Amino acid sequence: MAFEVITAPIKVVGKDFLLEIIYFPVWWYTRGMKKAFLFCLNKIKNGENWLGLGIWVRNILVPMFGQYDLAGRLISFAVRLVQIIARTIAMVIWVILMITLFFIWLLLPILAVYKIISVFYAR
Repeated sequence: MAFEVITAPIKVVGKDFLLEIIYFPVWWYTRGMKKAFLFCLNKIKNGENWLGLGIWVRNILVPMFGQYDLAGRLISFAVRLVQIIARTIAMVIWVILMITLFFIWLLLPILAVYKIISVFYAR
């Protein structure tokens, strides 16, 4: 009787542990991948909001500081064009980083298993 009190919880915990190990790759490449994708997509949207790229593009022909003369319009256009180019480059870098992060998420379990196997076969 006392032996069953000790072994029963161990069996339950062991069974749950094995089921979690088996379920982990399924979760990682289904629900986990969806969560990672939505996370990266949200970060890309936040990056665009933070950079304000859309606002700069919409206002490229609007003169800055209310200077409607030719010099004010040309300077405003040139400054905004440089800002748009710089912010577009920053946005492209940010998107590349988020895509890279997503692919690292996908490859992480495969790399971990590979590393574990290579350690055991290196002996």
